[in-house]
Amino acid sequence: MHTLTTLRSLSPRARHALIRAGLGLLLALVFWGHALHLWHLPLLDELDNTVYDTQVRSDLGKQSPDPRVVILDIDEKSLASEALGRWPWSRDKMSVLVDRLFDDYNIAVLSFDVVFSEPDLSSGLQTLNRLAAGPLKGNTAFSQSLATLASELDYDGRFEATIAARPIVMGYYFTSSTDAGKTGGLPAPVLLKGDLDGLATTFPRWQGYGANLPQFADAALVGGHFNPIVDIDGIVRRVPALVEYDGDYYESLALATLRLYWALQDTPPGKPLRLPGIQAFAATGEATGPLEYLQVGKRLLPVDSGSNMFVPYKGPAGSVAYYSMLDLLEKKIDPAVLKDKIVMVGTTAPGLVDLRATPVSGIYPGVEIHANVVAALLNADTKADMHHRPQWLIGTELLAFFALGLLFLALLPWLSPGWSAGTTALALATLFVSAELLWQAGLVAHLAGMAVLVGCLFILNMAYGFFVEARSKRQFTELFGQYVPPELVAQMAENPEQYSMQGRRENLTVLFSDVRGFTTISEQLSPTELASFINEYLTSMSKVIRDHGGTLDKYIGDAIMAFWGAPVQEPRHALMGVKAALAMKTELNALRARFQARGWPDIMIGIGLSSGDMTVGDMGSQVRKAYTVMGDAVNLGSRLEGLTKHYGAWILVPQKTVDDCPEVVFREIDRVRVKGKDEPITIYEPVCLKEELTPALEKSLAQWSDAMLHFKDQDFSEAITLLRDMLASEGSDLRIELFLERAIHLRDNPPGPHWDGVTKFETK
Repeated sequence: MHTLTTLRSLSPRARHALIRAGLGLLLALVFWGHALHLWHLPLLDELDNTVYDTQVRSDLGKQSPDPRVVILDIDEKSLASEALGRWPWSRDKMSVLVDRLFDDYNIAVLSFDVVFSEPDLSSGLQTLNRLAAGPLKGNTAFSQSLATLASELDYDGRFEATIAARPIVMGYYFTSSTDAGKTGGLPAPVLLKGDLDGLATTFPRWQGYGANLPQFADAALVGGHFNPIVDIDGIVRRVPALVEYDGDYYESLALATLRLYWALQDTPPGKPLRLPGIQAFAATGEATGPLEYLQVGKRLLPVDSGSNMFVPYKGPAGSVAYYSMLDLLEKKIDPAVLKDKIVMVGTTAPGLVDLRATPVSGIYPGVEIHANVVAALLNADTKADMHHRPQWLIGTELLAFFALGLLFLALLPWLSPGWSAGTTALALATLFVSAELLWQAGLVAHLAGMAVLVGCLFILNMAYGFFVEARSKRQFTELFGQYVPPELVAQMAENPEQYSMQGRRENLTVLFSDVRGFTTISEQLSPTELASFINEYLTSMSKVIRDHGGTLDKYIGDAIMAFWGAPVQEPRHALMGVKAALAMKTELNALRARFQARGWPDIMIGIGLSSGDMTVGDMGSQVRKAYTVMGDAVNLGSRLEGLTKHYGAWILVPQKTVDDCPEVVFREIDRVRVKGKDEPITIYEPVCLKEELTPALEKSLAQWSDAMLHFKDQDFSEAITLLRDMLASEGSDLRIELFLERAIHLRDNPPGPHWDGVTKFETK
């Protein structure tokens, strides 16, 4: 209850700003919860992935993969050939191919992105062994021949011997399927239980594996898994350097290939081959904290807490050099292009199901994913060509997320739509530039959440402004549009909280105008003509008032009431009111000509203006209210309008209005004591603006001023002479005739020394 009372006591703008900030805070909490991993917003992950994919594609073609890595392809051409045939090929053919690679082409390392999980029975050796143990048992010739052929027909044995004699990496895979089996033999883990104690890691759980025959796994120097990380959208963006299985850690195909290659490069001739060890470190290089680096020998590899590495795609499929297995078998490959290379065996054949979706392409050979990683990490000792997402960047993003959200929560509710749009555009541009600069520095930033939060806060504020504040502005416009010129209403609607209908004390100028002899006019016109007469008159006069920034108060029959200085403040309200009155006089002369052309009666008006303190606001009863002004200054304006007929003047104003209008030429009329006021006031008639003063008018004003000075000094004879001269030169004038009559009376009836020259009026 107290909160509601506090809200109601605030200005409308402050109240709307607090409500928008509160709604924005609720929205921000949703995004912050995602950033703190309290809940998950898949859309933000998708946006971050989209940004990442765009950045990857923007770098395509800028660099080529390291030429020391090539792919030996089990392609459609090889599978369709008679020499090789459909996969899997017999192990004797594989042995021939491997021997040819090392003996004829002198490659450095061979890495298999395929699995040899089943025995090769194509030689018929098992059938011969069954015959020797069965129907042909005791057949000496058969047994001798079989003994001679056994080693040659043992294709798996030949392939095992080939593997053992060469620097070969055998590939395998893990599976997370609940019904996963465990086939083949795993190589020895590179790290054991406890080696990563103290490090915060996020390794996934695997249920089984598909590996090579145990004899192949044991024969190979190293083995590596070729599991990629497939994101929820099916795209491969990362590969894990290590995989945890049953508490131990197994290296990837790329890492195993590199360790073997580095061992060959770093081991002096004649020395035993020693594979570089693997150590895991946190961001600080310590053994505690989130996993961030793997040190392989002297080389530092950037990973995340799950040991995942971003795949450094350098181009579309085929950016790494491909060579066909059939061309190798037929010796069609130039030996120079494979010498000392890392050769990775994989397949691009669709039927062998090793095609992946990547940021580069929806169909991308799995072997080339690993080849890109190997090619990039070959330079890890000088410059790792790998993008990274270190812990300090994640922490900085989190702080920026909160800071930017709080900044926009504080700013947007108070900004105009233009400034809000500009601020939001600047923030989004800053995030875009920051992401690009970080990317060029080798860092992967996740700024989509911040961008979406900024955009949503902007939309929230704009929607609130449109549906709530725009409604308030429309109501405001409808309310004040009855009184105030449209251009002022538009100005007020920009900041409606600055304007109020509540009563307050202000220094303003009020105007009253009335048609003289309206009763006589109405008797000369039919009801229809009278309605047209008064409507056209009121329309013309109201337009003049609005054109001069006046607030229309009300019509009282043929009378008009207006004021200046509220609701929009106008420091020169007196000048604006006087200018409006003079313009009404000019407009009326044009209107009289139109009326006379229609045969309608002539029309004359009187205008009274008064400036001073008055109460302005929405006043009235519970049945009806109006935005109006009240006070002594208002009453004086009404009294002066009534005196215009007595003096034959168009417009009358008091001294206060004259003092506030130095730009206007006034003619002093009289000192009067109006009904309801004890203090006498001097009243004036505005003649024109000073820049409009003509010599003839200036002479007339001077003559009038002299006559009035003699009148006040009780030199009535001289005043009479001057007034008669004015009548002779200017013609009939009620004002001159009135004072001439007074002067004659006072000359003949001297008022005495206590005469103050004040005319007292007992009627309104």
